Amino acid sequence: MRTPSLISSPGNSGRWLPSPSPLSHQFEAESFTSSRDLRSVNQVSSRRASFSSSLSDGDHSYRRGGVEHAYSFVGMHCIFDQCKSAVTVLKFGHMSSDLLAYGASDGSLTVCSLLEEPSVLKQLTGHSKDVTDFDFSSNNQYIASSSLDKTIRVWELSRGVCIRVIYGISAQFCIRFHPVNNNFLFAGNANKEVTVTALHLVANTGRIIKKLLFDGEVTAMDHDHTGQIIFCGDGQGTVYSVSMDSHTGSLSRSHRHRTNHKSAVTTVQYRSFSLLASGPVLLTCTQDGNICFFSVALQIKGYLTLRCSYKLAPRIHRIQASFCPLLSLEKGEYIGNGGCIGL
Repeated sequence: MRTPSLISSPGNSGRWLPSPSPLSHQFEAESFTSSRDLRSVNQVSSRRASFSSSLSDGDHSYRRGGVEHAYSFVGMHCIFDQCKSAVTVLKFGHMSSDLLAYGASDGSLTVCSLLEEPSVLKQLTGHSKDVTDFDFSSNNQYIASSSLDKTIRVWELSRGVCIRVIYGISAQFCIRFHPVNNNFLFAGNANKEVTVTALHLVANTGRIIKKLLFDGEVTAMDHDHTGQIIFCGDGQGTVYSVSMDSHTGSLSRSHRHRTNHKSAVTTVQYRSFSLLASGPVLLTCTQDGNICFFSVALQIKGYLTLRCSYKLAPRIHRIQASFCPLLSLEKGEYIGNGGCIGL
């Protein structure tokens, strides 16, 4: 059934900060790297600084026609209404616009097809509390999920069964497959840890092999396209860059950005390229409504430089933000962010 709907339009842009230094009054940057790496940081920052300071007021404005053309829609494609509990997390399959899954507060995961005749493919049940996060494997054959019930579960989608359960001692908040080697699984938990689990998906085995301790509960995470850098956010608003040894799975903290806003990070999302930064970028969002946009220096173990921040109304729930899927060809990035009364 298709019903008329209004064409969406973008909101106002955030306030652009002047070219930031590694230490600012809003963010405190701390590195666990050598002084030689820090000198490289200053060189990279000076080379990239020009883009934020050179923007004019005209560059800040959105060309509404172009945005509406790219993101306009008419009517409703489909509605999945079989879930009777609150949806807590929603994601498309890896590199797929036809595969959609969502987790709910009753512990269930639902996997759907969005082809010409949308349908529910699998209903995955096993968690006893809220699903906090999940991730598709690179071939979309498996899903790894985390939950407030202190467990991590790995699901085989073709059969719709749980093939592995990893038990923890605290709530599990976020989870990611390694993008290159899906036999590695990262998870962040309420015990202030990121754990690395070594999986054998064929043999249905898995065990935690490495842990790294942080200053607060690890509430959000993502990785770069190689899996060698992991970005984590904690319950105090701090964002970390973590280096990973892809052979052994060992982790080491490289950089840390702390803020005066002591609010849980709800979103950490990496994008491999942005015209705005002429390179990789990182989006973060905290529960008190602060959205931050960083440029990422991968050659310096994921060093983050704050480029833009935007303040929204505080959220009651752990509502997330996301880059819009289409690469912006303008001097700006389009970001979608949920709210307590809608998007």
